[in-house]
Amino acid sequence: MKIQQKVAFITGVTGQDGSYLAEYLLELGYKVVGMKRRTSIISTSRIDEIYSNPNFILEYGNMSDSSSLWNLLNKHKPDEIYNLAAQSHVKASFEVSEETLDVVGMGFLKLLNAAKEIVPKARIYQASSSEMFGDNTECPQNENTKFMPASPYACAKVFAHNLANNYRTGYGMHISCGILENHESPRRGETFVTRKITMAAARIKLGLQEKLELGNLYAKRDWGYAKEYVVAMHKMLQQENPEDYVIATGESHSVEEFAKTVFEYAELDLNKYLVINPRLFRVHEVPFLCGDYSKAKAKLGWEPKIRFKELAKIMYDADLKLNSKS
Repeated sequence: MKIQQKVAFITGVTGQDGSYLAEYLLELGYKVVGMKRRTSIISTSRIDEIYSNPNFILEYGNMSDSSSLWNLLNKHKPDEIYNLAAQSHVKASFEVSEETLDVVGMGFLKLLNAAKEIVPKARIYQASSSEMFGDNTECPQNENTKFMPASPYACAKVFAHNLANNYRTGYGMHISCGILENHESPRRGETFVTRKITMAAARIKLGLQEKLELGNLYAKRDWGYAKEYVVAMHKMLQQENPEDYVIATGESHSVEEFAKTVFEYAELDLNKYLVINPRLFRVHEVPFLCGDYSKAKAKLGWEPKIRFKELAKIMYDADLKLNSKS
């Protein structure tokens, strides 16, 4: 008897997490349908290597357009849905607050309503965020830690997270939320602080850049490797019962620590190149994030392998190689 191929639907497939997840699911034998927003600029570099895979389909859609979500779910009838689409830059969410709330919050509601009617048995993953903890400095933060969001992005994520729990309870839908701490990689956007640091160090090393501009050096984050975190997403949807899980490393390091680690590895003196730019400070800064992944370890059998210093090296080496080609 032939086993039917599972179909996964990924919103935000061209992003860091979406691209890693698509690769992982293809390796597991899934048919992967990825949704991307239509733009005039080609932004598919992260999925170039899987674009020609016969089990990968790229579709245009938009979290603000209910009809596109309904049409895609009806067309592909996915077994699993991974909602990774977002306006995900925290500082930018203060400047484009309505768009952030529309995509992250209302967009997920539209996706849920479509799934409820078309594929009610589909298992759904919602990308929640450690930013939801916000001003709560409880250490470490777990699935029961109180949310105290400190940005429009975080507020939108709390709204979506509560929707997931509401639809899970009210309609019996299989919806799991991954409360992911910061997760980085060479595919991280260059406006995010870790990638900004590794890119600057690589370019300074090669004589292509003179300075590194940063804002708040003292914000502390729990930084993990995105390629490992997508494995946890998949594991959540393989569980009999849907639940929420914190995915983290259990370590917290400041922006300054990350910059020093990268520049020391690059054999550069950070103090010679660092410039503090007041424009890069957030309106409301989250001071400290550190996650407790013990539930994920116990129930999913997941734990991080790549730690802080190794992550910094992976990202710097990739950016050095990238800029050496230019």
